[in-house]
Amino acid sequence: MNTETLFFAVNVTGPVLVLLATGYLLFRAGLLNEAFVTSGSKLVFNVALPALLFLSISQADFSLTANPELLAATLLSTLLFFIALTLVAHKTVQPEAARGVVVQGGFRANMGIIGLAYCDNLYGTEGLALAAVVLGVVTPLFNVLSVFVLNFYLPAKRSPMQHVLGMITNPLIISILLAMPISYWQIPLPEFAVKTGNYFAQLTLPLALLCTGASLEFRAVGGNARNIAFSTVSKCLLYPLVITLTCYMLGYRDMALGVVYLLCVAPTAAVSYVMTKGVGGDARLAASIIVITTVFSLPVTVAGYGLLVYSGAL
Repeated sequence: MNTETLFFAVNVTGPVLVLLATGYLLFRAGLLNEAFVTSGSKLVFNVALPALLFLSISQADFSLTANPELLAATLLSTLLFFIALTLVAHKTVQPEAARGVVVQGGFRANMGIIGLAYCDNLYGTEGLALAAVVLGVVTPLFNVLSVFVLNFYLPAKRSPMQHVLGMITNPLIISILLAMPISYWQIPLPEFAVKTGNYFAQLTLPLALLCTGASLEFRAVGGNARNIAFSTVSKCLLYPLVITLTCYMLGYRDMALGVVYLLCVAPTAAVSYVMTKGVGGDARLAASIIVITTVFSLPVTVAGYGLLVYSGAL
């Protein structure tokens, strides 16, 4: 392991691992409880993370944060990967009711928490702004594809229109849309508003990672090893490989490529459990996929970063 990769492992993934482990241990020790995790997660989703995304984008250079070609490449390659993954799962995953859960677990990355934490640790404010825009355009696609594949294979209890309304009122999407014109026209924000927003934004990643760690339930990992392995290989290896390679072949290097890689290599998003449970799917399988991909993604992230550095892409 060269010096740069060692720096990445210690200073970028290290703090994320420590906070996840701290959340897990504090929960098991009784210092955190279900009520804290539930309230903390709601605070992150509805207030702290929207504040972080809004400030990151509004205070950044629009020409840097809004790269149409990069965004289009990420969206299109995600869509094509999802189609290929669904076709393979349709033929190989059993039982049929597990297919939607396995597919969602195999592509839906935890960009909003772990991915953003990686980008913030490695690139700071500039990388965080670019990551926020990528997150803003990919999240709606994640939602649409997840709703489709879950409803296709599961006895859905929530209509597609309810999911659409959920996306329209999503605080993350709203904050990003509000921030874009401010960034484009470089509208100065009052210092009072910036400082207040920063207080909320500074809550985001530590609180989100603590809640994520506290939510990990290793006892949920059951005997469905084949389906868990399918999602894990897809999410931790194949999805970041396809997206990063696509952007690399289109000529992206350095921070732009690094941000895309760090967002895509993040483990399966915790919201996949919520969506699976909401449509009456195998929530235990969804929880198992989240746990295993979270653990497996950490060494994969370091190894992938080392390869990108060695190739001269970063």
